[in-house]
Order: sequence, then C-alpha cells, then structure tokens
Amino acid sequence: MKWELIFDLSTKEREIDKLEKEMSKDSFWSDQEKAQKIIKRVKELKNIVSEFNKLKTDLEELMVLLELNMEEDRKEIWEEIEQKIKALENNIEKEELIVLFDGKYDANNAIVTIRPGAGGTESQDWAEMLLRMYLRWAEKRGLSTKIIEISPGEEAGIKNVTFTVSGNYAFGYLKAEKGIHRLVRISPFDANRRRHTSFASVEVIPEVDQDVDIDIKESDLRIDTYRATGAGGQHVNTTDSAVRITHLPTNIVVQCQNERSQYSNKMTAMKILRARLFEYYQREKEEDLKKISGKKKEIAWGSQIRSYVFHPYQLVKDHRTDVESGNLQAIMDGEIDCFIESYLKSKRKY
Repeated sequence: MKWELIFDLSTKEREIDKLEKEMSKDSFWSDQEKAQKIIKRVKELKNIVSEFNKLKTDLEELMVLLELNMEEDRKEIWEEIEQKIKALENNIEKEELIVLFDGKYDANNAIVTIRPGAGGTESQDWAEMLLRMYLRWAEKRGLSTKIIEISPGEEAGIKNVTFTVSGNYAFGYLKAEKGIHRLVRISPFDANRRRHTSFASVEVIPEVDQDVDIDIKESDLRIDTYRATGAGGQHVNTTDSAVRITHLPTNIVVQCQNERSQYSNKMTAMKILRARLFEYYQREKEEDLKKISGKKKEIAWGSQIRSYVFHPYQLVKDHRTDVESGNLQAIMDGEIDCFIESYLKSKRKY
C-alpha cells in the first residue's frame, strides 16, 4: 500500500521497540535530559502509527459504505459519502506532511537570521516585513518565538535579526524558507513613487543539543560586552549587558542583547554559536549535509527562492515549486503554509 511507504511504518515500529527497550533499563533515568527526549520521540512515533491505523480504518469503512450503496440513487447517501471522502483526503494530507520530516534535526527548534541585501532603507524595511511574517506564522502554528538580537535601521526596518522558533518540527517546517526573498513594490521611501526591487536573505539552522560533539575552546573565543540599543526594558542603554562572541578560528560572530542580564545573554549567544559551528563543520566535512543550512547565495537578482510582487499586480510566487498566491495580505500575515508544504512534498524520497 502506498500509505505504508509514506508512513514507513515498519521502520517506525522498529524504532519504537528499540527505544522502549532502552526505557526499560535500570539506568534509563540517570540522564534526565536524554530520558525526556526518548520519551518524547516514542510519543511522536506512536502518534504517527496510531494516526495511520485510524486512517486505514476510516478507508475500510468508506469502502464498505460504497459497496453497500452502489445501487442506491439517493442524493443524501452520496452527499454523505462525498463528505467522508473529502474528510479522509484532508486527514491523509495532514498526516502525510508530518511524516515528511525524516531529517535528523527536523524535530529540533530553529534559529532564523534575516539580513537585508543592498539597497539601504528599502531592503531593511523588507527584512522587517519578513520578520513580522514569520512571527505571525509561528503564532498561528502555536510555536513560540524569541528575538535574540536585532539591529534597527537608521530610518526604518532592520539591519539584521536573529530569533528562535521553538516547538514541534520548527526546523522541519522552516528549512523550506532558507534562501533569498525578493520584493517588488512602489517604495514608500521614494518621493517620486518609483518601483523598487529589494532582497533579503533568510538563514535557518537547527538548534543542537548539548550532547552534540562540538569542541569549543575558551582560548578560541573573544567575548565583548556592549550597551544594548533600541527599544527595550530597563537594562537597555543603561548597562553593558549585551554580549558579542567571536569564534576566532572560523570568524563566526554571534551576539545577544535581549536577555535581562549579561550572563543570560552569554548563555544564549553560546547556544547560537554551537548551532552555527555545527552547521559550519557539517558543511566542511560532509557534502551531503549541506541541506542543513542551504547553499549560500548572493542576496541579489537571479538567486531568489520566492518573489513578492506588490505592484503593478499582487502575486507571491515560489520559484522552486511554481506555487502562486494572489492573496498578498494573507501571505504577509503569516499564511505561508502553501509554500512550505509544497516545497517539502517536492523533496519527498518516494
């Protein structure tokens, strides 16, 4: 059955059996963090198997209903059957998306960075519009977000922003968004009301666990503190609570200014550094794991994954899948699942 290939039940049942044997060991609770992750994984796998069995039962019941009423010509019966078919198709579609998350880090939280391309205020405003779009998307999905570091533009918009998205399969969903995003509109910053094209890049990497082997030596770090800028709480512009960490061997720089204390900012920055070093070393050592961060491209024409046209017509088009939407306002309000889902389905392995 195609469904069994989609859900890959035999592999999931073997993994459940293996993990439950691990849970039965006397030493299972000696590592509380690891134990909680195993329990969470078993629950996820059992939910998938349970949903498959429910869909299978629904299909069998529908086939019986069709067989019993093949000779009937009553409108209400066939309306009921059509409703059941539609409901079954919707449930299959929903569950099929979940099992597309077969990457090792798909279940992890995501770390997202948005950077404007060339173009000054226009591109910086576009970067802030994308930030709002993703925050709204996460809110609609019940995922939590936290801005780690943000640099405001001189006139409007942002120079860059890094934020986390936490919840089930945050990275699995958002990995579909990494790339260059292009905006075409009449610029509100142009007195002559000319049409402008702007670009911004979206980088998405998985948040990695402490047990992932990343060797970070204190001697390889330069840690600077500075005064936080922009709107914020009582610590903003009053204490040197913001932290910038430079990993000297790779020249990777991370910073955090939105926590309440210098210590908290340092801990958060170190978490971001671990994730970025993980991505860096994986790309360096294993070519086939480039998909974790995606190939870096120039933030300019010809490299965009999606175009958002505000003028002379309204259309958002994903250039990887050719999926389009004319409901521009809904897209900018975070309703981007049509693009995410179509991209994930285009990458399926069966």
